[in-house]
Formats: sequence, C-alpha cells, structure tokens
Amino acid sequence: MKTFKQTLHELAIVSRLIWRTTSKRWRGQLTPEPDRASFRSHCETWLEQAAAPQLEQSALVDIPANQPPWFDTGVDLCAGEPVSLFSCGRVYLSRLLDIWVGPRFQLWMRVGEDGDVFSGTRDTQSFVPEANGRLYLASYFPGEWATRSGELATDPADYRKASGGITTLILCWRQDSDLAAALTELNKTANAPPQIAAELARLQSENRPPESWKYLWFLGESEIYQSQSNAGQDSIRCHTHADVGILQYDAPLELTPDTQISWEWRIERLPSDIAEDTLPTHDYLSIAVEFDNGQDITWYWSAELPAETVYTCPLPTWAHRETHIVIRSGPQGLAQWQQETRNVYDDCIRALGTPAANIKRVWLIANSLFQRQPGDCEYRNIALTSGSTTLRI
Repeated sequence: MKTFKQTLHELAIVSRLIWRTTSKRWRGQLTPEPDRASFRSHCETWLEQAAAPQLEQSALVDIPANQPPWFDTGVDLCAGEPVSLFSCGRVYLSRLLDIWVGPRFQLWMRVGEDGDVFSGTRDTQSFVPEANGRLYLASYFPGEWATRSGELATDPADYRKASGGITTLILCWRQDSDLAAALTELNKTANAPPQIAAELARLQSENRPPESWKYLWFLGESEIYQSQSNAGQDSIRCHTHADVGILQYDAPLELTPDTQISWEWRIERLPSDIAEDTLPTHDYLSIAVEFDNGQDITWYWSAELPAETVYTCPLPTWAHRETHIVIRSGPQGLAQWQQETRNVYDDCIRALGTPAANIKRVWLIANSLFQRQPGDCEYRNIALTSGSTTLRI
C-alpha cells in the first residue's frame, strides 16, 4: 500500500506533467494526432489508380484501441508470399498528460489463431509468413502477453482506458516478388503514401541486435541498440525515442557473496528530466541482471532521485518482478565515461530481502515510451565476476 508521502510525490509529478502538457498545448507545440480517415481515403484512391503487377491482394483495416486482442483482418496469407504493412494512428493512455504510443510499438501480428506473436521495429514493416493462415492484428498496450500465441497476462478490461486506434494498409505480394523493387515501383506512382518510401528506407537500413544479444520477446524487436567499434574498443550504442526495448544476454552464474557486476557507460542524454518512479515518467536507461527466481534488479542514472534510492517498478505488470536502484543522479558526469561496480549479492538482499541462487541473464533497458524524449547512451566492458570466474559480456 502506498504511503501518504508516496501519494504526495506522485501528485506532484502529475501536476508538473499537466502544467508542461498544458503549456505545450497553448503554444501549439503538441504533435498533432494523425488523421486516420484521411490516410484511409488516400490509400483507397491510390490503390484504385496504382498499377502493381506483383500485388496479390490488399486490405485496409482499423484496429480500435479500446478493444482487447485479437482483430481478424479477413486476409489469408500463403507461406512464402511477402506481406507489407503501413500503419497510421495513435493509442492514447492519457490525453490529459499527452501519453500515447504509435504503431511502431503498438501494432502486433500473428498468422493463424495459434501462431507466435511478433511486431516490427517501425510504423511500416514487411515479413514472409512461414505457414498458411489468417492474419490477425492487435493493439498491444496497456496489455502484456502471457504466452507466445498472444494470450493476455492482463485484464482485457484495461483496454477500456485507451482511446484512438491504428489504421493499417496490408499489401500481399506474389511469392517470387522482389520486395524492394516492387516498393520502388509503387513509390514512383502518383500520390503514393509516404509510408511506402518509409518502408523502402527501412528495408535498406535494417539493423540487427549485437551478437549473442536478443530482445525480450514480449516487448518486441527494436532498433534501439547497435554494436560499434571505435579505435579498437567495442561498445553497444543505445538510442531510444518514443519506444522501449530490453536487450538480453545469457549469463548463467551462481550468485555468491562476492559476485560483482562491472561496466562502463557514457550517458549523453537522459530520456526523462523528472523523477522516474511514477508510471507517466518511467523513462530511463539502465543495466540489469535477471535471477532464476523471476526477479531482476536494474541499476540506472536518475534525473532527480538521490543515489541509492530503491523502489519497485511503478508499472503494474512489472511491480512483482523488477526493482530499481539509482546509482547516479543529476546532470553532473553526463557525456563522460563512468566506471561502475556493484556487489550483486548485497544489492539483491537490499532490494529483494533474500538472495537469489543464480543469475540467468544480463539486460540492457531503454524506455522512452511515456514522455517520448530521446535518450542516448553507450556501454562497454560489461562483466560478471564470482570468485575466480569472470564472464565478459
């Protein structure tokens, strides 16, 4: 149960957000909501005129934000035949606080009623189905997946709190289609929607996560993290803007009293300028360890909270498994390389009460979904040490 002090703190944060949002609204600085009706009308007119010999079928579908998954598109896919999706829209969690998410994170797919769920990394995407099946779409947040086939871990009634929606143009191509060539030709047609060029650009610049790392499946794939090397020094670059991603690295290691995690990081820009311990301001950059008991501890640099502040995650679906520890605070030291070392065993007892038996994975977390402010960071020399054993990540 929240204390009176916590309640006052949250009210103060919300008041600051309301004032900031209201000021932007008065000054006309809020990003206008996309016009889904105009997008649909534009696509319908364009499809009637565009010649696309490699196109098998097309459809335009509306996915309302206030209805839980899943939405039957009526489109049957064939294995091996490419599919492209071009989306427009916005899902609001709070119009008062201007908290919304776009298709990049919000739109999820599956092929068949029991197919695995998946998402793209931008508002446009293409994929090749591995099996025949009906295409289903979902508006994801405020939900969370419980299974890879798309069962919800959250109450379907939560969707009543959301508003807005997503409109998606679906283009199904012949099996032998050269997707880039087909999109290039479509992009030359009169009045081609700008999403065609955006998907062509995505195909030409698609990146992969760093080697041996993978994204947490129920948050989806992303383009947040990239490997880089400068003067022979390897690092992982992080850029987040209105998105979220958790990158995972398998690192099985027994947790003992001398277990430590060490790393170097250079944070150029924090994705929040307000304390991150409330839901509408929970945007941050961090490194974390996942334990075999289903818990994780995440160490991060806060904009305002004092160093060594410990709190459970303010997101309802994460409160039972994630604990945050602030290790740096404020602007001093930003844009400079900092070396960190934490005793994982001691922090585990401090944060969770009792130590776990083993570490399973190391995580990198970037969240800028709520305030949509960019965050930039770079990591290098990540290592776990326990006794004479050292795992270099």
